[in-house]
Amino acid sequence: MGVRLLVADDHEIVRKGLRAILEAEAGWEVAAEAVDGRDAVEKARQIKPDIAILDISMPSLNGLEAARQIVKSVSQTKVLVLTMYDSDPLIQQVLEAGARGYILKSDAARDLVTAVDALRRNKTFFTPKVAQLVLEGYLDKSTKETLPEDGCFRLTGRQREIVQLLAEGKSSKEVACALGLSVKTAETHRANIMRRLDCHSVTALVRYAIRNHIVEA
Repeated sequence: MGVRLLVADDHEIVRKGLRAILEAEAGWEVAAEAVDGRDAVEKARQIKPDIAILDISMPSLNGLEAARQIVKSVSQTKVLVLTMYDSDPLIQQVLEAGARGYILKSDAARDLVTAVDALRRNKTFFTPKVAQLVLEGYLDKSTKETLPEDGCFRLTGRQREIVQLLAEGKSSKEVACALGLSVKTAETHRANIMRRLDCHSVTALVRYAIRNHIVEA
């Protein structure tokens, strides 16, 4: 059965490697590649792939935010997250974002085809550690209520986008341009974010972004 795929990763060699693995399967086609999260969301809306494979750590808009936006705006596309990390807070955020699969890059050669096939059949696929957490009811309401609140959950999607751009060194003007906002609105968002996170400098904001996997160290 044919499968149309979107592959998003900011490293060309990784995209080529993933494409080679995926297109070795009969009827599977990588219909588009994306170099960052914003590009991935735009292409997902254009081509409406069956499955979008997203790297977490991408510039401009990370894979976590891209996953949220794709799940929300392209309901028929299932999201598979590909990452080097398996930290518990990141796992929780990925699952909350609506991804149907989560595999480690180190396991891609072994698990990628199995994961895509599972999503194609309306199932889920998680790397072993994540599967164990899901099995233990990691996202059960009772469990969720006892989890310590992470600052990342106190931000809106738009605010998380702005945090990433600021942490990447963008000015308020550049943030405004990237998101189609007025400079004044971007500056207001920036002030609100700094206050909400109790960050008193851009350096503190960068540390927050790294800690919450919004940008890479």
